[in-house]
Amino acid sequence: MTSEGPALKWGVERRLEFIEFRLFWEGGVNRSDIIDTFDVSVPQASKDLTLYQERAPHNALYDKSARRYVAGPDFEPIFLKPDPYGYLSRLRSVAEGLIELDESWITQVPDTDIALTPRRDIDARVLRTILGAVRDVRSVDVHYQSMSKDRPDPIWRRITPHAFGYDGFRWHVRGYCHMNEKFKDFLLPRILDVGELGDAGAKADQDALWQEHFAIEVGPHPDLTASQKAVVAKDYGMVDGAAVMTVRYAMLFYVLKRLGLLGDAAQLPARSQHIVVVNRTDTVAALEKAEFAL
Repeated sequence: MTSEGPALKWGVERRLEFIEFRLFWEGGVNRSDIIDTFDVSVPQASKDLTLYQERAPHNALYDKSARRYVAGPDFEPIFLKPDPYGYLSRLRSVAEGLIELDESWITQVPDTDIALTPRRDIDARVLRTILGAVRDVRSVDVHYQSMSKDRPDPIWRRITPHAFGYDGFRWHVRGYCHMNEKFKDFLLPRILDVGELGDAGAKADQDALWQEHFAIEVGPHPDLTASQKAVVAKDYGMVDGAAVMTVRYAMLFYVLKRLGLLGDAAQLPARSQHIVVVNRTDTVAALEKAEFAL
């Protein structure tokens, strides 16, 4: 089986990928699927299906009763690298209302629910301004509400943003704080307003905690049974009972918090906390370096 042949235009290759997506994940595809998804003519959709069969013989067989092409018994994808996480990401986006069903390429969404978290209110004008400052390497005045006891009310402060971080629940912007003269994280929902742009402060390559990485080594909880440890090792792609996650120092706290690893996870019940940090001493030192001492 091969996809060899003349180079394809991007639009054509995208439609062939769509055909293969439907064949692999949903078992079949028909001409109207292509027409509805890509707004092409009937002749063009027919041409796409013919071209797909030429490039991937035996992948698509026509089922007269269903009036659609179905995946053949010797199906082998060539335009699409099947990615379970990619499919589930589309499913999640539909379930959360982030994209419309027709944008996902999924025909029918199985009954799905998501453990939702409250959506933080991020002002579009604020985000647009911050993005512009990052792109143009500028500083910007932000009206920021800190949770510090020393600053109970929002104040104006100047930052030079250079990156964004997501902790699984919240988005923050990473940047140089001109007031504290250090790199910090600023939660986007807490930026209430933006002011004037100005000259940049310290550059992104000076943010050592963002540029440097630390390797967290995790393993199964010691109180699990041998078979439970084996399935946890499979879940996390562990080799010889351990997996290494390389993260930025600036993101270390957030990663550990999300995985329930900020404290000594071995002291928690194995039933609810399946993994522990193997290199705990080094990790505690790394947190101190990242200015997140436990």
